[in-house]
Amino acid sequence: MNTATLLWLIELAILCYFALINTIYFVFTIVAFFDLLSFDRRSRRRGFGDVLSGTTFRPISILIPAHNEQETIVSSVHSVLELGYPEFEVIVINDGSTDETLRLLQEAFSLFPVTDTTRPQLKTRPIRRILRALDHPNLIVIDKERGGKSDALNAGINVSTYPLFCSIDADSLINSDALLRIARPFVEDDRIVAAGGVVRVLNGSVVERDRVVASRAPKKLIHLCQSIEYVRGFLTGRTALARLNSLLIISGAFGLFLKRSVVDAGGYHSGTVCEDMELIVRLHRVAHEKGGPGRVIFVPDPVLWTQVPSDYRSLMRQRDRWQRGLIESLLIHFKMFLNPKYGAVGLIGFPFYLLFEALGPVIEMFGYLLLPLLWLFHRFDTRFAVLFFALAVLYNIMLSLLALIVDDLLFQRYERAYDLVKMMLAAFIEFIGYRQLLTLRRAGAFVTILFRRGQWGRIRRERMEDQTVTV
Repeated sequence: MNTATLLWLIELAILCYFALINTIYFVFTIVAFFDLLSFDRRSRRRGFGDVLSGTTFRPISILIPAHNEQETIVSSVHSVLELGYPEFEVIVINDGSTDETLRLLQEAFSLFPVTDTTRPQLKTRPIRRILRALDHPNLIVIDKERGGKSDALNAGINVSTYPLFCSIDADSLINSDALLRIARPFVEDDRIVAAGGVVRVLNGSVVERDRVVASRAPKKLIHLCQSIEYVRGFLTGRTALARLNSLLIISGAFGLFLKRSVVDAGGYHSGTVCEDMELIVRLHRVAHEKGGPGRVIFVPDPVLWTQVPSDYRSLMRQRDRWQRGLIESLLIHFKMFLNPKYGAVGLIGFPFYLLFEALGPVIEMFGYLLLPLLWLFHRFDTRFAVLFFALAVLYNIMLSLLALIVDDLLFQRYERAYDLVKMMLAAFIEFIGYRQLLTLRRAGAFVTILFRRGQWGRIRRERMEDQTVTV
């Protein structure tokens, strides 16, 4: 085989790959639109009365792991304590913070120590003390030695008393009705073991008394680009994969779990940097191997607002950690790949995440690098360059615009047309530099995974009032 033929085959393979992946995402968007439309109609026909009547609701333990979160922890806890849910407890796990996180909690909520009477079901690092709030009997603070986010969540599960638990990030604000919306499916279907909600970008939104009262398009470009990613990822990909019972990811920022199933599966695994994804894959695996309940769903209307990275160094570190966690989770459970024993998860979900989410950045980066190499060696093919640009950039821009349109048609997130237009313009800008930077860092995760182990991955936080419009 001569060089020209080899290059032609490589170029054809790259183009076919991008045509396939983007067509899949386009189909996912169409499926998501009709699924979300049906969901919206069902939601309008019935309120929350069926969940709240009698004893049909299920009490929830809300876990907030925190390591050096002094900038946001008090606002986040205030937001959670004001949720409109009949019965819940809030458990903040101070995982060996070295800043003012614990002191601020003690001052804000008048904490006092209590006797630890828990019976640990999951092994964790030692707990120093457990505190309760004087004015909020449903608030518990665990002060423990640092063990990482997985260890902190396991400690929270040990202390929790309710059958469902919800894990949220310490830099987040949650809508007042979010728990009602995400918990309802657990009443209707006892096969469900986990449910994920929508996570939106907090930066730039209007906040009043620790509650988001109006969504705004962020001012900074780095926040705008992340907002586009969040809309595209949550409302199209996850909706369609959940429809196929093949969802392998629930954001660690906002997920609701059946505690019994998580404990039976061994709790959160401390050997990976993305404990949330590994747990979901393991719940699927255990369900198929032991014949227990195992549905993992996505509920598109409960919303949690999270503060995203404000500098590129933190953003790159975050995406590297996410990608390493994805690769680790797939490697740990690789026996599920194309294994009919695991149903749609093994035959659809696992191959999708492996071929397109894990390997996608490597192939895309190779395509970007191939163009200057072809030019350097005088083998530049204009047709390949044009088709690659169309499939790798223009097609993705179209998918982003479709996601924004679907989101606006069904949920009307933005009150002002200006914000929607701004987001749509950002969908074009995202693919000029920003996308390539993230692709390079995600592709590099195959190298960094050899040298790094499970860590929280510190992201620089800013005070909540500096990231939002407070009124």
